[in-house]
Amino acid sequence: MLQAIMEAAVANNWQVTARSVGSITDPQEYRRIIEEMDRRQEKRYLIDCEVDRINVILEQVVTLEKNSRGYHYIIANLGFTNVSLDKVALGGANISGFQIINPENPIVQQFLQRWDRLDEREFPEARNTPLKYTSALSYDAILVIAEAFRYLRRQRVDVSRRGSAGDCLANPAVPWSQGIDIERALKTVQVQGMTGNIQFDSFGRRSNYTIDVYEMKSGGPRKVGYWNEYERFVSIMDQQLTNDTVENRTIVVTTIMEAPYVMYKKNHMHLEGNEKYEGYCVDLASEIAKHVGIKYQLSIVMDGKYGARDPETKTWNGMVGELVYGRADIAVAPLTITLVREEVIDFSKPFMSLGISIMIKKPQKSKPGVFSFLDPLAYEIWMCIVFAYIGVSVVLFLVSRFSPYEWHLDEQDETKDPQTPPDPPNDFGIFNSLWFSLGAFMQQGCDISPRSLSGRIVGGVWWFFTLIIISSYTANLAAFLTVERMVSPIESAEDLAKQTEIAYGTLDSGSTKEFFRRSKIAVYEKMWSYMKSAEPSVFAKTTPDGVARVRKSKGKFAFLLESTMNEYIEQRKPCDTMKVGGNLDSKGYGVATPKGSALRTPVNLAVLKLSEQGILAKLKNKWWYDKGECGTKDSGSKVSRCRSFVLIPKLHFDVLFICKEKKRKQFRYLSLLIFF
Repeated sequence: MLQAIMEAAVANNWQVTARSVGSITDPQEYRRIIEEMDRRQEKRYLIDCEVDRINVILEQVVTLEKNSRGYHYIIANLGFTNVSLDKVALGGANISGFQIINPENPIVQQFLQRWDRLDEREFPEARNTPLKYTSALSYDAILVIAEAFRYLRRQRVDVSRRGSAGDCLANPAVPWSQGIDIERALKTVQVQGMTGNIQFDSFGRRSNYTIDVYEMKSGGPRKVGYWNEYERFVSIMDQQLTNDTVENRTIVVTTIMEAPYVMYKKNHMHLEGNEKYEGYCVDLASEIAKHVGIKYQLSIVMDGKYGARDPETKTWNGMVGELVYGRADIAVAPLTITLVREEVIDFSKPFMSLGISIMIKKPQKSKPGVFSFLDPLAYEIWMCIVFAYIGVSVVLFLVSRFSPYEWHLDEQDETKDPQTPPDPPNDFGIFNSLWFSLGAFMQQGCDISPRSLSGRIVGGVWWFFTLIIISSYTANLAAFLTVERMVSPIESAEDLAKQTEIAYGTLDSGSTKEFFRRSKIAVYEKMWSYMKSAEPSVFAKTTPDGVARVRKSKGKFAFLLESTMNEYIEQRKPCDTMKVGGNLDSKGYGVATPKGSALRTPVNLAVLKLSEQGILAKLKNKWWYDKGECGTKDSGSKVSRCRSFVLIPKLHFDVLFICKEKKRKQFRYLSLLIFF
């Protein structure tokens, strides 16, 4: 058996620790072995020895209190009911084993009836002594030998005649001359014995037999299945019976103290049990319990971790460890579904989808400068506008120089002296051309306009250009006035990887750290190489520690965490963190149960039903956004404030313009009076 286990361990990458107990006589030695195994966090034991030695070992197990829930003992002999298991089972440990004697076998029942009728004076151990599997095997061995000799007698083979004696010590060994006939007769035997059907294959190995599989339950040993060489293991335990045992006890639900999933109520000191807690997972556990029909008790994980495997001791911590070692029945928490966890526990369908995201401290709002009016358009566009303005002005100047229609005299100049007319002036000198282009760009116009066709074409093109530019500028300006601009130094994981000024890290134990450790993508490999070698350490023990480090770092630390938690913290005061970039991966949270748990299917169906009914979406809105503290309720006042800041300077300019225009009119009126 040990050889078969070792071969299976190599094939499945199991870690197996073997200890020989055949020569141990001191019970304290068993105690030391059990304590050594416990230090290695070993919870599954396979004990292969005789019944008396097994009973001594189990006594030490009870003494050391290693029979609690989470421990699993497999009794590897063929007499499960011969072992004293009552004290071990009281602690809640799972005990399994094998039984080759079927009490429903008629041969066994007849034997026990005859056994009970024996005279106690002649057979003092006849009554009140259970039938041992070794005795049954001895009985069947005699039965097989008797049947073989009957066969030889029917075949008229005389094994009593004197033949040549064999020599077992010879090399090679010389068999007894009658031994070959006896061996052939034994292989032909097929008989029903106390251990079931007895027959042998061509190699002399027993075949076509059945071994019952037992588990220790509250009412005693119970048959849960059987094994044979054709069907292998077949479970016969009634599923309804399993569900009943689940419904009749309080289920332990492990979770982790993490807002908004599980939090203490403000008055939790005056409350007891599940009433002390509130949060998304608290409501989710309540909904699942309603659909499954179970009573449950919330249990906060002691080490405050989600669950990771220690590379040295190969043990699990956190909530995964609670399930693996039997200290909890369900884990309802933000527990990410991963491959390594799926190997040791079962997950339901995801109740929430998410991904790894980047959290940074919210940068300070950029203050408007002297040239903030240039922000709606890029500086390259402004440069192009300036060059276009100068270019159009020069072209207009040249066109006006070459066109005769731009050279003309005023009416006053024409009536002065027809004999010697003055040189006709040109309105579009270089300065007037610049003024015309500027007036058109500012949507104001000027006193002169081109008369030639070429000049008007140039002016029309410029007007159309300014119409498009001014419209675009006005639209962008409105957006810039109503949206508060914040310049973020980091926009993606690539930005983090290619710089060293801003440190970044993850939770010390969890799926996010495992993602970077196992990733084969170059960017994430580079980030992992930095994180594992950074000094001081960039790994946070808990999520609040990582968030606090972001807030205190003055923008010099980024925290990598699940997007759902990032979005929640962004909605909480003091509202100084923000999520940047997209998610680095895609994954989900699931409700976890131990491997093979009867709760797996009911819990999975409950999660699917809650998703279809929209309850999961309502719960997220309730705990993320309805209770948010950083909403946009002040956005209207901010827009009004921005508009007022725009209107106040405009009002000042209007007042100055009116005063100046009034003085100008007074000056013109005074000049006219003096002239007349």
